[in-house]
Amino acid sequence: MERTASTALAIRLDGLTKKFGSGTDAAAVAGIDLEIRDGEFFSLLGPSGSGKTTTLRMIAGFERPTAGRIYLHGDDVTDLPPFDRDVNTVFQDYALFPHMSVAENVGYGLEVRKVGASERATRVKEALRMVRLEGYDARRPAQLSGGQRQRVALARALVNRPRVLLLDEPLGALDLKLREEMQIELKAIQGEVGITFIYVTHDQQEALTMSDRLAVFNRGRIEQIGTPAEVYEHPKTSFVAGFVGSSNLVAGEAARALFGTPGRFAIRPEKIRLGEPTDKVGADEGSVLGRIKTVVYLGADTRYIISLDIGGELTVTQQNLKESSMEAHSAEGRAVRLTWRRGHVLTLAEDPQVAPA
Repeated sequence: MERTASTALAIRLDGLTKKFGSGTDAAAVAGIDLEIRDGEFFSLLGPSGSGKTTTLRMIAGFERPTAGRIYLHGDDVTDLPPFDRDVNTVFQDYALFPHMSVAENVGYGLEVRKVGASERATRVKEALRMVRLEGYDARRPAQLSGGQRQRVALARALVNRPRVLLLDEPLGALDLKLREEMQIELKAIQGEVGITFIYVTHDQQEALTMSDRLAVFNRGRIEQIGTPAEVYEHPKTSFVAGFVGSSNLVAGEAARALFGTPGRFAIRPEKIRLGEPTDKVGADEGSVLGRIKTVVYLGADTRYIISLDIGGELTVTQQNLKESSMEAHSAEGRAVRLTWRRGHVLTLAEDPQVAPA
């Protein structure tokens, strides 16, 4: 059975603001409100400079807010130092002690807290079991792979039994294949330990793969909060539609020509069907004629850029069930009909006016 997060709150942020310098243009985090439930895997997703890492550092206590309050399980911790907050942080660079063994690295925090040797050994063993590193106790960090070092850093945080674990782009230094494997592992570990994970990333795939819910940051503000499916299938703004996955963003006269009305719209490339010009169009479908301008073969998928007869372009992505790269590229210049279900056209709100971070 899939574990679900509690309705109790682990974290509540009220009007959280951080300015580095004077004036509104210096707001790295511009008055955000956020509630994270106990037991959630919650991601803070956004590009560099969007405010996500600064928000995490304020939750951890490494940065002091300019304004606003931070509540941890109902207690106001805004003015508490990091060591008095029931949280731990895992960083991208691991920060392991090279001269210590795996067991010594994991148990270091317990030793500092004067936890007895017997209990310390038990808890270190349990933490290493959680991250699938049984039997690695005596190894040094230099003897481990990047993924194993990341697991040690995770075990070192988990051994302290925090109520909230903060993860600042912890997989950023790993290669693609290992990063994808660790995404699955992290989600499984979080499900086993049952504590709240707050995960900072600029990688949309990571956020969509692991999160129960996520917040999309842009220039110091949160543009949308929701489950991965909600944010992907129903983006509220042009920024969210373009940042979380790929979208065809259409506005103005192009929107009127394609969809019959002006406004701001998006349609995902994989929601568009590529067919012959003579294909019939259903009553609940929209359609437009065009010609294949560019073909980008991606292995599992192929991306087609279509020049429309009415002007402008749309991008279409199709899964490669049969064709090879040569067959895909041979389609360049071919006349086609693009068809989509009207329900897949997303109406977008105006992007909020925000101060630059």
